[in-house]
Amino acid sequence: MIIVMKQNAPLTAVENLETELNNRGFKVSRSQGESKVVLGLIGDTFKLDERDFLGNEWVEKVMRVQEPYKRASRSFHPQNSIIDVSGVKVGGKKLVVMAGPCSIETPEQIHTVAQAVKNSGASLLRGGAFKPRTSPYSFQGLREKGLDMLIEAAKDVQLPVVTELMSADKIGTFLEKKVDLIQIGARNMQNFDLLRAVGRLNVPVLLKRGLSATIDEWLMSAEYIMSEGNQNVILCERGIRTFEKATRNTLDLSAVTVVKRRSHLPVIVDPSHATGHRWMVEDMAMAAIAAGADGIMCEVHNDPEHAWCDGAESITPETFDHLMGRLRQLAPIVGREL
Repeated sequence: MIIVMKQNAPLTAVENLETELNNRGFKVSRSQGESKVVLGLIGDTFKLDERDFLGNEWVEKVMRVQEPYKRASRSFHPQNSIIDVSGVKVGGKKLVVMAGPCSIETPEQIHTVAQAVKNSGASLLRGGAFKPRTSPYSFQGLREKGLDMLIEAAKDVQLPVVTELMSADKIGTFLEKKVDLIQIGARNMQNFDLLRAVGRLNVPVLLKRGLSATIDEWLMSAEYIMSEGNQNVILCERGIRTFEKATRNTLDLSAVTVVKRRSHLPVIVDPSHATGHRWMVEDMAMAAIAAGADGIMCEVHNDPEHAWCDGAESITPETFDHLMGRLRQLAPIVGREL
């Protein structure tokens, strides 16, 4: 249930209503718009009668939220959320570009790529230290050693870091290393214990869509995180598994538009994992921004032909620089900045 306060309702009236609802056993999520406040109620609201609140002179209307996801719903939070990742604002007018190698291989490799993407205008440095792979015999990442390399390279070029967390037992390490944005990968999108664990942190979370997940399932996974108190969630469309074999996955750009209508959370797109082909990354990145995405995440490698994993979908620093130039031209056309 949501309660919409009248325009310019005094703070005391909002706080008094919040106190009343808390005393009745409900959790209240306040959303502040330009001139109105929306209160979202979490709990067994079926026993409430909407008419009980209409007697309050500062209440404009009361509505029941039909979606199973409450905190992630735009009904609860009509304004777009802007997530602060160590000073980088995701979801605002400025587009965000996350770039770096699929996996960290050597100090030289990650430093070279970090400097290149920084020079081209990337907002965050991405890189995999812990790698979930389909085969147990594939390269699984350098783990803590790779994470140290990533953090050091990011500090040198002064970029925040985004990297994947695979299990809750590594949360302490991520906090100790001060990872700026914790990525939950596609294969862990419905690892509910892990979602609850990152939901108890005060660190932004990038939640990738599962390989076969519906949009509702994706948003419900975001709800798991937000229900534990962490409201700083960024969604990432990275392609879904279909019958098509020409690409690694099928990039669902329609999901960006659907999610933007249903949720207030920022959405970025990963054209690298979605397509599996470096020659497609630029065009699909442009299409993602045209579709309304708040940014992109792409794989950049200084020598993709000899990458330890996912070389086929990794673009070179030169191609990345060209892409950034094209995005700068596109951004103002769609009302954004880069």
